[in-house]
Amino acid sequence: MAVTTQPITVEEFERLALQPENADRRLEFVGGEISEVVSNSYSSLVAARINGFLFVYLLHNPIGYLTGADGGYQIGDERYIPDVAFVAKARQPEPSHETYNPLAPDLAVEVISPSDDLNALRVKVVNYLAAGTMVWVVRPEAKSVEVYAPGQPVRRVSADGTLDGGEVLPGLALPVKDIFPG
Repeated sequence: MAVTTQPITVEEFERLALQPENADRRLEFVGGEISEVVSNSYSSLVAARINGFLFVYLLHNPIGYLTGADGGYQIGDERYIPDVAFVAKARQPEPSHETYNPLAPDLAVEVISPSDDLNALRVKVVNYLAAGTMVWVVRPEAKSVEVYAPGQPVRRVSADGTLDGGEVLPGLALPVKDIFPG
């Protein structure tokens, strides 16, 4: 659901996002426009499963912090709310208490839902990569994940494949079929 229809500045976004009537809204600022992040139950379930697997991994490997669908990040002059994100303690020794973490995450997970604007998603992926972030774009309907890593070609992992954490989450092996219920 678009909240603005004409490009605005990041300063205008921050002023609007902090207004009391927007306190309970999940707002992103992508390409000069504000949009409200809306999911559906299935996409949210998939994101929760990924968050759960990463949470367990981090219990055994306490190398950073995990955020869910309410954790925002500053990516250049834009503001994103990935469905799941990870920031290494090596880069940020303590968790951020800011509305939008000033550091880009090391991993951002974007789970596609029917309301997503795919053009905005492309912009986000490019900007995440420019910030040094690895991105998993999860396609629930196709039961696959696209893995974007800075300086590497995109990799598509199907339901019979396994996601690895690369240098970001060393030793992580997550079967793609496990993130999709049923």
